Amino acid sequence: MERTLSIIKPDAVSKGVMGKIIDRFESEGIRIVAMKMIRLTKKEAQAFYAVHRDKPFYDSLTDFMSSGPIVVMVLEGENVIAKNREIMGATNPKDAKPGTIRYEFATDVEKNAVHGSDSPQTAMEEISFFFSKYELIGTER
Repeated sequence: MERTLSIIKPDAVSKGVMGKIIDRFESEGIRIVAMKMIRLTKKEAQAFYAVHRDKPFYDSLTDFMSSGPIVVMVLEGENVIAKNREIMGATNPKDAKPGTIRYEFATDVEKNAVHGSDSPQTAMEEISFFFSKYELIGTER
């Protein structure tokens, strides 16, 4: 079984569509093994998105991600990284296919409702940023 991190971003939380997004994962047979609502500080958002530090969108992204509550989840399932990315849709909602989360709920390329890990290595790093091993259901103590 593979695991990935999923974030419901501040725009989707403020729109009140968390339940619809969570339902999308569960209806696709994806298991949620950890979930919590938090609010990142600017420094925490900068640390999480450090890989993008040199990109022009870094400051606006970290401002946005620290602008309101987010829901962080660990999703589990077979090929869940690819499956999650398919369910989310293209990063730019203008390019997202109908029926995807971003097509339905995103505003623009930055306020695009959700985040998902892009590889097994990234998933491990991102999951450990938000969760201890004791917070993951099914993880042995």
